[in-house]
Amino acid sequence: MHGAGGFLQDLAVVLCVAALTAVLFQRLHLPVVLGYLLAGLLVGPHLPLPLFADIDTVQGLSELGVIVLMFSIGLEFSIRKLVRLGPSAGVIATIEVGLMLWLGYLAGQALGWEPRLSFATGVLLSISSTMIVSRTFAEQGVERGISDLVIGILVVEDLYAILLIAVLTALAGGTELSAGEFTLSVARLGGFLVTLVAVGLLIVPRTLSFVAQLGSRETTLVASIGLCFAFALVAEASGYSVALGAFIAGVLAAESGEARRIEVLVRPVRDVFGAVFFVSIGMLVDPRVLAEHWLAIAVFTVLVGVGKVLGVSLGALAVGHRTETAVRAGMSLAQIGEFSFLVAGVALVLGPEASMLAPIAVAVCVLTAFLTPMLVRRAPRYGQLADQRLPRPLRTFLSLYASWLERARARPVRTSLWSRSRRIALWMLADAGLVVLLIAGTAIARQRAVSGLHEWIGVPQRLGTALLVLLAGAALLPFAIGMVRCVRRLGGLLAAEVMPPQATGLDLADAPRRALVAGLQFVLLVIVAMPVIALTQPFLPPLPGLGALALLFALAFWGLWRSAENLEGHVQAGAAMIIEALARQSREERPPTLDAVRELLPGLGDLTPVRLGPTDAAVGRTVGELDLHGRSGATILCISRRGEGLIAPASDVRFEAGDVLTLAGSRPAVAAARAAITRGVVSGAEALPG
Repeated sequence: MHGAGGFLQDLAVVLCVAALTAVLFQRLHLPVVLGYLLAGLLVGPHLPLPLFADIDTVQGLSELGVIVLMFSIGLEFSIRKLVRLGPSAGVIATIEVGLMLWLGYLAGQALGWEPRLSFATGVLLSISSTMIVSRTFAEQGVERGISDLVIGILVVEDLYAILLIAVLTALAGGTELSAGEFTLSVARLGGFLVTLVAVGLLIVPRTLSFVAQLGSRETTLVASIGLCFAFALVAEASGYSVALGAFIAGVLAAESGEARRIEVLVRPVRDVFGAVFFVSIGMLVDPRVLAEHWLAIAVFTVLVGVGKVLGVSLGALAVGHRTETAVRAGMSLAQIGEFSFLVAGVALVLGPEASMLAPIAVAVCVLTAFLTPMLVRRAPRYGQLADQRLPRPLRTFLSLYASWLERARARPVRTSLWSRSRRIALWMLADAGLVVLLIAGTAIARQRAVSGLHEWIGVPQRLGTALLVLLAGAALLPFAIGMVRCVRRLGGLLAAEVMPPQATGLDLADAPRRALVAGLQFVLLVIVAMPVIALTQPFLPPLPGLGALALLFALAFWGLWRSAENLEGHVQAGAAMIIEALARQSREERPPTLDAVRELLPGLGDLTPVRLGPTDAAVGRTVGELDLHGRSGATILCISRRGEGLIAPASDVRFEAGDVLTLAGSRPAVAAARAAITRGVVSGAEALPG
């Protein structure tokens, strides 16, 4: 047991070495987080150096850093912002966590690990590090739009982590978590959050507002930190993470109207204990473990880098973000962190093999923490490159898809639509749940059922297995078909609400509506299928699961691609009408307007003509150099020039003064595009889908 002298010595060693490495890395123009990790390696127990700090003491202090950091993050999120970000962050996190669970399980199986340990690996790789991301964002000054999106995803990920750890705990105890127990866990978590927020709203904002009015910085700081730790303690006593409680305390403190003042006071405390947190991670690195398990560490590091970027990017595109934003969010979350260590600790009871999971998790965490600052710095460039490599039909579709989602959010929800869509969604979730239960139940009861058939009527075990699989498949098929049918019906219902079909005459919105239907069906299928595949993969052979996933998404993407190509033809026909209208207005010396064209071309977003002046930033640059779609998300449908027109201008077309550009996309995208055209910069951060 360390006394006061030992505690002081540990703290002095940690902070002094961290300060030296931070100065060194800052002089080398490298992120100071990496310096803290190096400091942890130097003062840790695995190198024969005279510097040494007690690892238990440092880890205890590091937990304070997590608590204060989550409180600081919560200060930036009012309840209104959380409600706005909730749906989009939930969709992105669901797709990403489902994908990483599946990939992690397959990787564990490929390494020869037993199924429960492979599932623990999937959970371990699913949750990113709030601490690493927030510190990297602060160092590099990442804009508010990206940081809000990423932190919102991290919050949802943490909620998923709590549920997945509950599942893993049941599996580690040798039991199977039933659907009823899982539903109870979800209900218990929801009840805890609602109760804590409801009670906190009555206490925290009024208390902090009263304390802040006293005018004492010291009193405000002490009261804020006290409430932060009190909520963390309540969360821990209720069986949840201290980070969740601290985050809720920060959200409630933001409702007091004193968030900016409290954040300034808390920042020095957060920075000190945050440094201790990263030092504590570095102390866990054992070079011998790196050498012994190098293959697993390399596989998991690559898996985190590729899988998270892919999952988050796909999810962000699904909720209407532009390609650059989606890729930047994915590259920002390509690491694991605090929850991964907790998962590794829970998995220890799975057997002797599980003891290697903790050092592997630490090594992957450190490697991905080293990579995160570099990925975040290069993310805008890679995001633009990804956008430039997209085929034109997909780029056009993504621009208009964002505008369709914007229109859907702006429309008031009719009671009849809500009732119908809710009923279809519930049937879809019920079918998905029954698919999971049938596959899991068949796998669990297989050995007993096959043995029973063999003993009772003498059926050979191989034949009994085949019969059981056929029966399970026959029982499963109606629910799988029902799930797909619900996806199709819900996609069509929502698309018809955004662009209602015309009862009589030519349906001018047919092509955009069909593209939206295909897009929504693809998104809904991914949202439902990824968790189903992740949860059923432990009960299925790897190759059939991989084949089913590939076939399912190939068919869905093929339908989306055909609709996107059809939409591209519709857009080019509409661009010809726009050019004719602009030419006529030019001959009549009228300012460019597309009010009449918008009525004839529903579904093409916020059509906006922009005339280039001689001093605009775009003049003299090519379409490719400006990269308007990558920088803003808007698309140039056509360019009207001296009475002539260029439809879908190629990348080598150079802008001239007097050109009239017709932009299409969501309102925020068009506003950002206009700023890029006139001033050469994107105006502000991208508006986040709600």
